Amino acid sequence: MSVYAEERRADRAADAEQRRIDAAAAETRRVERERAADERAARLAEQRRDDRARARQERAKRRAAWGAALTPGNVYRKGTLALVTASALGSLPAQVLHFVSISPMLLPLPLAIEGAAWVMAAGVAYADERHLPGWVRWFLRLLVLAAAGFAASINYTYGLHLPGLSATDRQAAGIGLAAVTLLGPVLFEIRQWVTTLSADTNSPEERARRRHDRLRRRQHRAIAQLADRFVSAAPFGQLDFETAFAHAWEIETGTDTPGMTPRLHERAARSAAALTRAQRAVIDPAPPRRRRIGNLFRRRPVALPTPTPNQDESAETYVNRSTADLGESAPTPITPAPVPVALPAGPGVSLVKSTDRAPVGAVAAESTRPRRATGRVPAVARSSRPARTAEQLLTEAREVAADWSDRELTAEGIRRAVHTSPAKARVLRDTLRAERAAGSGEAAA
Repeated sequence: MSVYAEERRADRAADAEQRRIDAAAAETRRVERERAADERAARLAEQRRDDRARARQERAKRRAAWGAALTPGNVYRKGTLALVTASALGSLPAQVLHFVSISPMLLPLPLAIEGAAWVMAAGVAYADERHLPGWVRWFLRLLVLAAAGFAASINYTYGLHLPGLSATDRQAAGIGLAAVTLLGPVLFEIRQWVTTLSADTNSPEERARRRHDRLRRRQHRAIAQLADRFVSAAPFGQLDFETAFAHAWEIETGTDTPGMTPRLHERAARSAAALTRAQRAVIDPAPPRRRRIGNLFRRRPVALPTPTPNQDESAETYVNRSTADLGESAPTPITPAPVPVALPAGPGVSLVKSTDRAPVGAVAAESTRPRRATGRVPAVARSSRPARTAEQLLTEAREVAADWSDRELTAEGIRRAVHTSPAKARVLRDTLRAERAAGSGEAAA
């Protein structure tokens, strides 16, 4: 019995384990089915969102295409075509009825007249597209005008002879049929003209290039003709016009820079040389030239100047600076320097070697007026001006500034009144101010 009971317990345990495994498997399958259903629902929702977004994009594209179709350019082009079609439908039946009333054999004639006008108008558009010469376009326009005018006259005559209308209505019908006949070709030609101008407006670089080419050919006609000959003489595509124009410019003017001529090069060289001379004169002044005053040296020997007593004093006074300008105490009055012993004047020395023989054919002109130097006279050839001593300058300054106020007593005023250097004028100013200050102190005491 114990064995049987153990087997029954084992069987029940095995059944329970199997039921647990089956339940777990069923739960797993349920979870998988739910996950698959959720994924499918998510895919469907995403697909629906994509479909809605695609539909919105398509609607936006249709609206954009409709808006693009409603731009002024499209409305003008398509509207012109619609008016042209309406013009053809209005003018062609009247022509057909007119010619058929005369004879049924004349039925192709209105088709030929109306078709000739439209074919010639299309020829004008083709000539504009291929950039054909202008005379071709105008010839086609004349043909269009002739065909449209003949058709308009026929329609006008047909409108005047319509039965059952008053005279005013017949005249209005004739004018209307003639206007409709002319309106189509005229509108088509205006449309083509506007289209050509707008296409030309979209390329400003091309217009600028053509304008530059016309201007260059007008201003440099001979050089442009020579360049054209170079291009035509070379094989096709081997030489461009710009290279040929550069060669022609060099041949005609002698310069390899387009726009420059020998005269302009010469002017530029003179300007550069003048500028260089001016810069050198500012940086390093050139010594005085002696070439123009050579005759003066040949006629008269120049004597060396005799040293004067005031030379050393003037040099020493020029070196001194105003102590008032340097922020120091008032300077001491100027005391006359001792007069050095005058040296004997040296003999005259000629700067040019004299020649005994005069050149043949050269005779000096006799004149009572002395010859004047044509250039700057050097310092050694100038007449010596008597130099004033410091005491003489101080005396002159005292006399000049005796009635001056302290405000008027300046170095510049003394320099102009006494005609001396700025350094000496400053020393004289300080001396006079010191003397006035000393005189004021004594008077106050």
